[in-house]
Amino acid sequence: MVEVDQSHGRVGVAQRLDPAELAALVEAARGGDEAAWEQIYRAFYPRLRAYAGRRLDTEGAKDAVAETMARAVASIGRFSWRGSGFEGWLFAILHHVITDRHRRLGRDRRLVPAAVADDSDLASSYLLDEEALAVRQAFARLSPADQELLHLRCVAGLSADAVAEVLGKRPGAVRMAQMRALGRLRELFAEVAS
Repeated sequence: MVEVDQSHGRVGVAQRLDPAELAALVEAARGGDEAAWEQIYRAFYPRLRAYAGRRLDTEGAKDAVAETMARAVASIGRFSWRGSGFEGWLFAILHHVITDRHRRLGRDRRLVPAAVADDSDLASSYLLDEEALAVRQAFARLSPADQELLHLRCVAGLSADAVAEVLGKRPGAVRMAQMRALGRLRELFAEVAS
């Protein structure tokens, strides 16, 4: 499956691996296969980068993804296939990397707003559209916890199980929190758009 990554106004192609292909790559990576790691990196980079980009500045996001992959390589032997799978494991590592950076830098956990792309960039036309702007404004008014949850579920496309692992919650609690957050987003959008 191919999806478009529009994080920070850049359009790129992210390939989603089917479960069997991912399992084979993970097993090869466990054996030290550098080509397998490269494929994993290419498949997950756009979504990891988009998630990190909502929490850190551009350079910090790139560094966080690089550190996440380095930690994944170092700890692949401890990975086990659980409900959230490899994807949830990677995003949990990234979540911890970002949290560690915020602690080290003494920052609070609020999200960093995404930078607006150049007018010539195709993705920027979406950002400049009035409705998209209203959605961004409504999203910015959500609590940091709601923003993070919706970003993981709706933008990064993680399953409730994977988000539960990242946030340290139960999948059912993630689903309920998502419903409430989407309800709040709809209300805020109605206020902003009117």
